[in-house]
Amino acid sequence: MGLLVSHQNLCLANMSQTDIFLIMPMSILLSDKVINLRDIFESMLIDTHAHLDLHEFDQDREQVIKTALEGGLSHIITVGIDYNSSKKAIELAHQNDSIYASVGYHPHNAGPSSLKYIDQVTQLAGDSKVVAWGEIGLDFYRGYSSPSDQLDFFKLQLKLANDLDLPVIIHDREAHTQVYDILKKYGKGKGVIHCFSGDKELALAFIELGYYISIPGVVTYKNAILTKEVASSIPIESMLLETDAPFLAPVPKRGKRNEPFFVSYTAQEVARLRNITLADLARQTTNNAKALFDL
Repeated sequence: MGLLVSHQNLCLANMSQTDIFLIMPMSILLSDKVINLRDIFESMLIDTHAHLDLHEFDQDREQVIKTALEGGLSHIITVGIDYNSSKKAIELAHQNDSIYASVGYHPHNAGPSSLKYIDQVTQLAGDSKVVAWGEIGLDFYRGYSSPSDQLDFFKLQLKLANDLDLPVIIHDREAHTQVYDILKKYGKGKGVIHCFSGDKELALAFIELGYYISIPGVVTYKNAILTKEVASSIPIESMLLETDAPFLAPVPKRGKRNEPFFVSYTAQEVARLRNITLADLARQTTNNAKALFDL
């Protein structure tokens, strides 16, 4: 994806970083030479949470990845939700230097039938492209797994991640108190609360424990008051950005399939809310992600 611009009507040297980022995410085509945004700035965006293995990407997965990386992303973390998903995430990561993987069991998949695969997932975690254990946690909204099974599996996976010294990617839906209490007791303060849905007070409580807060595309929704407040006020040093692709596409793509490329819309809104340049937001959140995932 590119923008055709002649030397007569646009000169990058005369544009501020903010002006250039206003046309992000895209490469700029000057005559017959493509200049990628990552060649202009030191720090580009990182989508810290996507599910590239899911069937929604089966028809155009390679193009989705190409669009994201050519459009200004430096890395994508593709996140496992069970054994097969984790295995495929690793395969995708080995196919592209800019993609890394996490492994684990989503709370929807917690239960006795999944327990028999946990040793295999632990073996997968030793792969060189694995940078986290997750997505794990609690989801008391959907009810696909019993609360007791979810709690047991959450604690088990926290222990495994701790033993391997891997950061955790935490899923928390309608279970704020329980997730906080478990992380306070069993966690090591090394990880991220993905797709954060709580209020500012809860965000600061997780940050106090040592966890990052990840802002999804929901922040672009008109009525997402809590998410906007969190994105505008928490320490930027504790913030990550994500898509959760293929879910939760940001405005102006809401209702369509989400993809890593769209993390730029989320970044633009967060920068606006914080009254900072998109370049500064990209630099800090990228550095945060690199620090957490050792990229």
